[in-house]
Amino acid sequence: MAHPTQLGFQDAASPLMEELLHFHDHALMIVILISTMVLYIIVAMVTAKFTDKLVLDSQEIEIIWTVLPAIILILIAFPSLRILYLMDEINDPHLTIKAIGHQWYWSYEYTDYEDLGFDSYMTPTQDLTPGQFRLLEADHRMVTPVESPIRVLISAEDVLHSWAIPALGVKVDAVPGRLNQTTFIISRPGVFFGQCSEICGANHSSMPIVVEAVPLQHFENWSSLMIEEA
Repeated sequence: MAHPTQLGFQDAASPLMEELLHFHDHALMIVILISTMVLYIIVAMVTAKFTDKLVLDSQEIEIIWTVLPAIILILIAFPSLRILYLMDEINDPHLTIKAIGHQWYWSYEYTDYEDLGFDSYMTPTQDLTPGQFRLLEADHRMVTPVESPIRVLISAEDVLHSWAIPALGVKVDAVPGRLNQTTFIISRPGVFFGQCSEICGANHSSMPIVVEAVPLQHFENWSSLMIEEA
């Protein structure tokens, strides 16, 4: 969960988000090194009283500042492509959930169960209990088991929406008439919050996403209870 004045990302709750955080730190270090070198060169050029003719006209230096950026781009591109393919990798998911965006709520269907689905609306401010977050709490949470590959099929009924949970490193557009999919493995129990990340109308800010990760036994008890209530 993010907090006020936070400068970094939320703590990773999935292996994919951990990879994204590592890549962010890797790329940021390269940016800092480049910025430091450029600043040093600028200061040196401004303050130096002498001019070296080898710097003004040198084929060796031109080769260096052509090859060096190419090497840096490769050091950024390879880890980026690796994570890109990991994000699309879906192997034998244990559970499939269909999330459908509406104006302005989400509906979830657990397709591996015969009759398990519900709508998830934002909890009004006047109904919040102590400890709940305004504009982030939902009346029904999407419950998933921990340490299990989860596949989420995402679509929309009316306009563009976006299903996003920062702590899981997940952000997928919900497009009417199109079925997108994503996968994640939640590595620890907890409650993870997200919001619709595509401007979808007047109540765009009233479409929270709440994922509750629980141990497998608790998930089975919850699913049985939901099916009985249906």
